Amino acid sequence: MSGPMSPPSGSSVPNEHETVGAYALGILDDAEATAFEAHLAGCEWCAQQLDELAGMEPMLAALADLPGSGSTPAIGDSLSAKPSPRLAEKLVDEVAEKRAQKRRRSFYMIAAAAALIIAGPLAAVAVNSGSSGSGQVTASSAQTTFEAMPDKKSATDPSSRISATVGMEQKDWGTQAVLELKNAKGPLKCSLVLVAKNGQRVTMSSWSVPNWGYGIPDGKTPESRKPLYIGGAAAFKPNEIDHFEVVTFQGKKLVQVDA
Repeated sequence: MSGPMSPPSGSSVPNEHETVGAYALGILDDAEATAFEAHLAGCEWCAQQLDELAGMEPMLAALADLPGSGSTPAIGDSLSAKPSPRLAEKLVDEVAEKRAQKRRRSFYMIAAAAALIIAGPLAAVAVNSGSSGSGQVTASSAQTTFEAMPDKKSATDPSSRISATVGMEQKDWGTQAVLELKNAKGPLKCSLVLVAKNGQRVTMSSWSVPNWGYGIPDGKTPESRKPLYIGGAAAFKPNEIDHFEVVTFQGKKLVQVDA
């Protein structure tokens, strides 16, 4: 994955550009999220940052399983690329305050995410892989994770014409998944929903499709022609999953992928 772009030039960085990390974590309230999405529709820099953060959720699930992670500094010490202490403290404080208001994330996952956002694509965390022996989880892009997954299922909806491929990998804590989405035209707000064989539904991740869309074959810009890759995780094992659905926030099913 390429290094992060610099924000647009100017005397100072607008608040909207600083919101991309909090938006990727899903800790903005409805009004803040709506305001950021309006900004995102016209900001190529924020769109690229959001794409680069899209694969973070599976890594957060792995970080949550780290043994002996009794404090935020312990997690930070495991990163190979570290932010300056003052910047890290500022971001962790801001994100922790949002979390206290929304109660959507545990403190340790927020702290780990804050460190990863600052450290960027060079950060690497050594953890138990959940399989035989020890392994490493690296802060690579969702696309890289997807391409390495051996188990993939695909489908194209005849009505919406949206194509989806879900890559899966079994973990001790459940299933890590990465979605590849094509021919999705915006603006949309969508979720990847796992439907278990027992009928239970679990939202694995959610995202916004900008006006220019994702994976559009005849898209007018390079960004619009690229597929979306976004990660998710759930407690169900792969053999417990019946299918996956990509649905809008209004409940409309765009495509179904059988497991």
